[in-house]
Amino acid sequence: MKLHVVKESSQSVVAFTTVNSRTPSSRRERSGRSRSRDTPSREERKEVTRRAIIAAALKLLDERSFSGLSLREVTREAGIVPAAFYRHFESMEALGLVLIDESFRTLREMLRSARAGKLDPNRVIESTVEILVAGVAEQREHWRFIGRERSSGVTVLRYAIRTEIRLITSELATDLARFPGLNGWSTEDLNILASLFVNSMIIIAEAIEDAHDAAALEEIKRTAVKQLLMIAIGINYWQPEDGENAAEAEDAPAAEVAETPES
Repeated sequence: MKLHVVKESSQSVVAFTTVNSRTPSSRRERSGRSRSRDTPSREERKEVTRRAIIAAALKLLDERSFSGLSLREVTREAGIVPAAFYRHFESMEALGLVLIDESFRTLREMLRSARAGKLDPNRVIESTVEILVAGVAEQREHWRFIGRERSSGVTVLRYAIRTEIRLITSELATDLARFPGLNGWSTEDLNILASLFVNSMIIIAEAIEDAHDAAALEEIKRTAVKQLLMIAIGINYWQPEDGENAAEAEDAPAAEVAETPES
């Protein structure tokens, strides 16, 4: 409450004016809340920086091996100081492992979609190749990185790539064992079959990444469908070593078996 003294006709008129002392602070509080909603949280800012580091590394890896990449180059490209890198990754190798995990995510999701029955049952192989083409197009830099590091580069990354391939292969082999005609196969045979599909898809993905025009891409897709179809058809003629269910595998319709291995 403030006291105002007003002089009028030589007489002092005392007036009391009540002031809402909460108004200014309320406005400040509302303004603060508005700013807090507009300002990213610490975790959000941290994730933005983390993604910037990953994007910078992938960009720099376009024409070189991971072993030739330095921390200072990555942080300079990301627009941060070198010390800030360690708030997100323990080392350059840790960054490389994250790149590998993200690079294989497309392949894992594709196989899981197939197992969930999300592919056209009448054209499983064609649908698989189409999904793979789309996945490579969305993550071309990731596949370029995998193709280079799979056969050369940092040892820990090469080992991590092989581990990812083994895990995907094992997961697919487990699913293949549920199909009629394959449930009598040995674990070894199922893993070999799964590896044929997984390795073929990785090679196809690398070829797609190298395609420079639409005509080349169509040729790769045509060849990929034939390659996967040959593997699928060959399933009908494989005799399990223990001889169990050999007749069942031999009598299984080629079209049916050819449609189910990826799913």
